[in-house]
Amino acid sequence: MKDSGQVALEYILIFAISLILLIVFTLPLTEKSVEATLDVSDTLDAKSNLAKIAQAIMQVYGEGQGSKQSINVLSKQSIKININKDYISSNLKLNDGTSKQIKVDYDSNLPKSSIYLSKGENIVIVEWPVDSENMRIYTKLF
Repeated sequence: MKDSGQVALEYILIFAISLILLIVFTLPLTEKSVEATLDVSDTLDAKSNLAKIAQAIMQVYGEGQGSKQSINVLSKQSIKININKDYISSNLKLNDGTSKQIKVDYDSNLPKSSIYLSKGENIVIVEWPVDSENMRIYTKLF
């Protein structure tokens, strides 16, 4: 009887040690995969926001002088958006400390500038004033 009790205790100890080793090795891998998934989600969200802004720019450019477009952009983090004549871009900081540039092309006559989106809801206005050579883009404060 003593031997069977000792064998059961040894099996429990081996199982516990195996479980601890499994957790020690898989937990860091799980954390890395979750961070990578969050990076992909944040990148897609930022690209979607840039695409919305680029679509508004192309619509105003297509409609010509006197047109105006405002869009609501929900941002998960504060971000600087660089405006160039033929593309809009932003650098997104990833969880591993690196950054990734996201870029969306369009046609317009916007001068080179930048706008800032704060975390949360933002209203971006794109307009081409009457009797103006260039379009304008800016964020509206609440």
